[in-house]
Amino acid sequence: MKNIPVILFILFLAAGCKNNQATDHGTTVAYHCPMQCEGEKTYAEKGSCPICKMDLVEVENTTETASEGKFTDMSIYNLPSTWTTQDGEDIQLKDLQGDVLVMVMIYTSCKAACPRLVADMRNIEERLPENSKGKVRMIFVSIDPETDTPERLKAFAIDNKMDDGPWLFLRSTEENTREFAAILAVSYKEISPIDFSHSNIISVFNHKGELAFQQEGLGVNSDNTIKHINEALKAM
Repeated sequence: MKNIPVILFILFLAAGCKNNQATDHGTTVAYHCPMQCEGEKTYAEKGSCPICKMDLVEVENTTETASEGKFTDMSIYNLPSTWTTQDGEDIQLKDLQGDVLVMVMIYTSCKAACPRLVADMRNIEERLPENSKGKVRMIFVSIDPETDTPERLKAFAIDNKMDDGPWLFLRSTEENTREFAAILAVSYKEISPIDFSHSNIISVFNHKGELAFQQEGLGVNSDNTIKHINEALKAM
């Protein structure tokens, strides 16, 4: 947890530098289905529920909405970077809002630490409570975007039986990858065309995209990680 103050500072700077970032932190008007057909999903404008067709009603005292993307300064959802999934879909991190995120940075050609990080992520996923299904995303972010194309990420996901459910693989530009690594306090360096040295950190983010906990090391006891995931789930 010693890296969290630095991470929060970097996130604060990233949020402050965002183009056209909203500065009004007052109440934001939002609307939702009165029958809650879509759970807690909200809209920025009036309309009708796409499921039951009832008119949306105003939600009072809302400080952020899914449509307008207003988040605290400490949220990774402020980052404007675009990422590509193993299925070739382009997304932004804010598209993941509403779920608890468990994230780790790896590269698919790694033969040393990364297979152990994959095993640690699988161990965490297997220990999640049954009621967390559909609320936690297990995410691998590549530090080698040149090699880790969507096709390669897809093959890696299939080989590791991680191509469905909560599993998600992401790649972006080198610049975006470096920025995100700095936010996670992950250091990495290319030491040969196919090999990197890198930090071994698994990060937990709450449903608002705020850092909740970091697990550092390989094969470490994941009790604290599971505890913080459960706390983040209860806070949803």
